[in-house]
Amino acid sequence: MDERTNTRPPTAPEAGTGPGTPRTVGVVWGLLVLNTLGSAGAKTIVPLPRSLIQMVTMGALVAAFALALTVNLRLRVRPSAYLLLLTLLLVTSVISSANLESGFGALFRCFRLALFIGTLWLLSRWWDGGLTFVRHHIRAYFAVLGSVAAGLVVSPGAALPDLYGGRLVGALWPLTPPQIGQYAAVIIGLTVLLVLGRRTDGTSAAVVIVPSLVLLALTHTRTATLGLFIGLALAIGSLVLTSAAARRFFTWAVVCAVVAGVGFASALQTWFLRGQSKENFSSLTGRAKVWDALLSAPRSTSEKFLGVGLGDKSYGGLPIDNSWLAVYNEQGLAGVTLVAVIIIVLGAVALLRPPSLQRACAIFLISYCAVASYTEAGLGDASPYLLHLALAAALLAAPAAAAPAPAPGLPRRPAHRPEVT
Repeated sequence: MDERTNTRPPTAPEAGTGPGTPRTVGVVWGLLVLNTLGSAGAKTIVPLPRSLIQMVTMGALVAAFALALTVNLRLRVRPSAYLLLLTLLLVTSVISSANLESGFGALFRCFRLALFIGTLWLLSRWWDGGLTFVRHHIRAYFAVLGSVAAGLVVSPGAALPDLYGGRLVGALWPLTPPQIGQYAAVIIGLTVLLVLGRRTDGTSAAVVIVPSLVLLALTHTRTATLGLFIGLALAIGSLVLTSAAARRFFTWAVVCAVVAGVGFASALQTWFLRGQSKENFSSLTGRAKVWDALLSAPRSTSEKFLGVGLGDKSYGGLPIDNSWLAVYNEQGLAGVTLVAVIIIVLGAVALLRPPSLQRACAIFLISYCAVASYTEAGLGDASPYLLHLALAAALLAAPAAAAPAPAPGLPRRPAHRPEVT
């Protein structure tokens, strides 16, 4: 038998693949998603006490940390500028919350943020630039949207209440229209990119995209819609020079956008305005008034640089609904600086990476979070936005180095064994 029969050189590993990721990691990611759903929202079909919801969400975080620790007992982590900056943000939050200006709840929120970041550090061992966490992300949020769709079927009146102007809310779990819109937009964008990268088939993609688009439309969420379009435009633009499928999709998307803009301009304007007056629309549904009051309020030097401590992202009893102003209020200019550096660093790393599907997904997530930060809070505390950016960091991580394979066709030298006498 010829010696060369079984001496084919080993195939080079695909970029972004490393050691097998335990299934427990996907469970941990799902628990992190559950923790960031929050405890405040619409009225549900079966009234759920807020204390019970908080117990479930906080219990999910504790379970996530415990499971992550179980699969990573040796505490192996990968260097991550994103997680390092988040850790510095945690330190800032603890310092600003130590004076208890926002009450003992601020320290509890710091503890929650510490568990959240600690769990991400433990999971960073499997951040290798692959698409594993993208699939975990899509599955987890698709399950959340499944509960929203089930609530819509069971009780349309509760899912489309007059209190929210007929916009879709969570009837089984208290979710607001912006939350549902965010989850739908993110998984739509990621699934579209997987299709363009030929990492999923059309049928599987349609199962995710079509119902998610319906739910997004029912929420009438402008921020999520704009974030989806802008994020996809930038992400697909990064693939145009290297992917024929991306070029075709981009061309058809432009054509469809022009046709829709011309033929359905009136309907689109009605959907976009949501029946609001021009004055209400220009003030961003009253957000601008809260922002002006927050910025004009007198602050001490300590409050300017460190904030008043982690709170419920409100001012004067009204939601701030702006990540930058919420961070300024709770973590001061130091927190705003750290959050800005996080966005800048992730964006710069994404731009420096060669064109790839992973890079496109990261660009989409970073762009979406940047757009949504103008009218949504969450960049300074444990939230879906920090989870989206963590996924972007995982996608931008360098692939794990593979062990060098022996040269083909060369016999291995046997190890020297001492002679037994």
